[in-house]
Amino acid sequence: MVKLHDLEFEPYISEEEITRAIERISEELNEEYAGQKPVFIGVLNGSFMFASEIIKRFKSDCEVSFVKMGSYEGTQTTGNVKTLVGLNQDLKGRQVVLLEDIVDTGNTLVEIDQILRKAGVAGYKVATLFYKPEAYKKDIPVQIKGIEIPNKFIVGFGLDYDGLGRNLTQVYKRKEKTMTNLVLFGPPGAGKGTQATILKDKYNLIHISTGDVFRFNIKNQTPLGLSAKSYIDKGQLVPDEVTINMLNAEVEKNEGANGFIFDGFPRTEAQAEALSKYLESKGTEVHAMIALEVEDEILVERLLERGKTSGRPDDADETVIRNRIKVYYNETAILKNYYQKQDKYYGVDGVGSIKEITERLSDVIDELMK
Repeated sequence: MVKLHDLEFEPYISEEEITRAIERISEELNEEYAGQKPVFIGVLNGSFMFASEIIKRFKSDCEVSFVKMGSYEGTQTTGNVKTLVGLNQDLKGRQVVLLEDIVDTGNTLVEIDQILRKAGVAGYKVATLFYKPEAYKKDIPVQIKGIEIPNKFIVGFGLDYDGLGRNLTQVYKRKEKTMTNLVLFGPPGAGKGTQATILKDKYNLIHISTGDVFRFNIKNQTPLGLSAKSYIDKGQLVPDEVTINMLNAEVEKNEGANGFIFDGFPRTEAQAEALSKYLESKGTEVHAMIALEVEDEILVERLLERGKTSGRPDDADETVIRNRIKVYYNETAILKNYYQKQDKYYGVDGVGSIKEITERLSDVIDELMK
């Protein structure tokens, strides 16, 4: 871990990986320009380390310039003219290799492309050590790429953060705030609600209960709430799309959270896929489905006892209780299989004191957060 100014960066690409990428690029350039005398142009400030390694490995004659983008005032018709400051060669009719440390937005490439075309080069290729395909949307081809990376903030090996980090011999990425997203399940009477409250406070997570979200949206007559109510009033199931949009809105409201506990969702594999796709768009994922496991007879006993004080009729009828438990297992079986395939299912013994169960759940979460 390194700290530059106010930000922390963690190791991302090793010296060995960088060296292997440079060797591949060098082999391609030696093959392409064997017996020729190309002009290597290194774009400063970032390319100096990459360019020096490439030039050391080039086996034929070559010329080298390190340049920066500059501009000057032209005539009234041309206005502000872009130029390459530091270019020592006449490029007309020459083969040029443009050495970039990283290609992301490609704005510099657009400017240099115009300059090289006006200079009358015979041809040129772009060779870059790092390439961000998600960020690069320009039409200028990047023919030679060392390492393709996601659109992350990186430093090292010529790349800097506000002047610092260029001298690092490996590459670091900005340390990202990690999230822990849990799907919490438990049959009626397992104590899931109690544990969700404890865990959200202990780990500073946002507890998203499907039931609470529905009630909030319907009570406040939000567009999603009105849409859901229109189905409920007709005795129809609320479509997945409406439910998912409600939950997505809850996540959006809590941007920057340490993570989420999803309670009562997903219920189907389609919902699980939709949740996965949405979280992926946010750069995160469901890390675990944690299910409290309690024997049926203990659940029935707990709920009948609760029914004496809760005032809920469904806690006082054993037939209704057993049917609720059956429905839970039918729903959970599908999701258990879904998350087991991803090695994300964790069954936790739900029998014992509240403290004992919390400790078991915490053991799982602590392991996930390492």
